[in-house]
Amino acid sequence: MSRTAEAIEEGLSIASAAARLSVRNHILVDAISNGATYDPERVAQFARETLIALADEQADAAATVRRQRKAAWGKHSDSHGTHDYRDRDTRNLRRRQRQYVGVAKELRRRADDAEAVRELVEQARDAAWGDVEANLQRRLKVEGMRAESDPDYDTMREARMQALRLVDLPRLRAHRRRLDKAESELAEGLGPA
Repeated sequence: MSRTAEAIEEGLSIASAAARLSVRNHILVDAISNGATYDPERVAQFARETLIALADEQADAAATVRRQRKAAWGKHSDSHGTHDYRDRDTRNLRRRQRQYVGVAKELRRRADDAEAVRELVEQARDAAWGDVEANLQRRLKVEGMRAESDPDYDTMREARMQALRLVDLPRLRAHRRRLDKAESELAEGLGPA
């Protein structure tokens, strides 16, 4: 496999992970915030739009590299920074442009492939369900845990006791003083006329 093909594969791997994350987040937000039921067609449309948006980003990056390559052509002086390209950089810039174009082309192909979109949606749905399941497991474990079941109970006991002494008890005393003062003021106000 050529260096360009390897770079395209790596770019596709990164873009696929980004698309999966975006679709997963969309599913979670739609269900949790909007109370929407899971609709595979609606999610598939979002997945297609996500793939196209990622392809557009890659195409924009290719255009930027192309401009940088044209600007670098014929410059033989020393560069003054990371993105101050010279003629000796044009070969790498051309390769990078081909990589961006290749990733964009494949992302557009996947956006038009119903099976690829379906697979992306399923992977994102599974990831979203995994997040929900892990969150429920954590909550059930914490809310249903008794002291003898907590493996960290002994190690965290001192911190809990310190928080009780330094935060909770002073707060309780201040609350009690406010109540006593309010009762006293009320008793004075209701005294003999």
